[in-house]
Amino acid sequence: MRASAWWRSAIFLSATALVASACATGNGGEQGDDGGDGVLQLGYVLPETGQLAFLGPPQIESVGLAVRDINEAGGVLGQPIPDVVASDEAGQEGVAVDSARRVLSSGVDAIIGAAASGMSLAIIDNITGSGVVQCSGSNTAATFSDYNDSGFYFRTAPSDNLQAPVLSDVISGDGHQRVALVARADDYGRGLMEATRAALESAGATVVLSETYDPEATNFDQVAQQVAGADPDAAVVVAFEEGAQVLQAMIEANVGPQQIGIYGTDGLRSAELASLVSPNDPSVVSGMKGTAPTAENDEYSKRLKEFAPELTEMQFAPQVYDCVTVIALAAEAAQSDDPGTFVTRMNGVTKNGQKCTSFADCKALLDEGGDIDYDGVSGPLDFVEEGEPGTATFDVYTYDESGELQTLGTEQGSVN
Repeated sequence: MRASAWWRSAIFLSATALVASACATGNGGEQGDDGGDGVLQLGYVLPETGQLAFLGPPQIESVGLAVRDINEAGGVLGQPIPDVVASDEAGQEGVAVDSARRVLSSGVDAIIGAAASGMSLAIIDNITGSGVVQCSGSNTAATFSDYNDSGFYFRTAPSDNLQAPVLSDVISGDGHQRVALVARADDYGRGLMEATRAALESAGATVVLSETYDPEATNFDQVAQQVAGADPDAAVVVAFEEGAQVLQAMIEANVGPQQIGIYGTDGLRSAELASLVSPNDPSVVSGMKGTAPTAENDEYSKRLKEFAPELTEMQFAPQVYDCVTVIALAAEAAQSDDPGTFVTRMNGVTKNGQKCTSFADCKALLDEGGDIDYDGVSGPLDFVEEGEPGTATFDVYTYDESGELQTLGTEQGSVN
């Protein structure tokens, strides 16, 4: 089936029917002794609209590809994963909360998402408080590492505490010593800004400005003037789509990529950035650099493009695929689709066992009674106690003279 058909139609189940089914059968079927019904049911809360809508298609399609691969390998506990219950996080907390409640009402065992850290913070208490596993492939805010989630929240995206030292090394390696930091005023922005400040200062650089801004603002001239007044030789912009407007204001204030070093993070890594900043002259972002959890897996990118030919963006696609696969392997390892049971196997299937790189191969090892160490399409994973990668690979990206996004290389980040 074409992936576009998968996420536009087959995945969109009737909420009324789902609720009726859950009420009639208790999580979709006859209950097992451990609270499971023998069928692993998944849902997602991912961006179909809103500022991060460009991240929606690669993540949604990756859910679909993972489910297809799992089902082609025999499914989980001998049963195929049913159509995934879909919902939009929309970049609005209220919408995300309503979406999560709607998905939960269908009796799912695990939810993929949200994409934005702020949206996950809005829904995490509802999901984990319901005893349902949550796994995000793109939440990077450091807040989640010690969040009181009763052990039900996981992420395959690395914490910003891993990204900040890598970003600092790139900036310092380019010879910059006076750095201005500007970030959106939310958990993602503040957290990554502070982690980057600490990393830069540890490396001997001087942080001449740390300033947050309202991401809903319509004018960013004041932020740009603050950067200019700090007289930096480099600036870091921690932003989502509104970062294009921040960059426009900085360029007009003569603190753009042609005057000083400009660096972004994962929220700004987009093939469309140059045209958003200046449709008539995309070269204005030439030389800008940044870091982001790697999207570079040529084999996986090829498979995903075959599954969803219309895709142009791959960011966080591998990480979401791994969320689904880890959940399925945990259920296989626990021999239960009850989240209260398989949650205890989520960390373990990613480390300290026999290496395997696909659901099919890992399941074969589990069937033989072995312990597994799933190395995902996004990297080794090796979850630490907090349910997140202890090591990660980051792309170092840039924009060339035509404004085209390029990957310069990769760098490793790890928990010290």
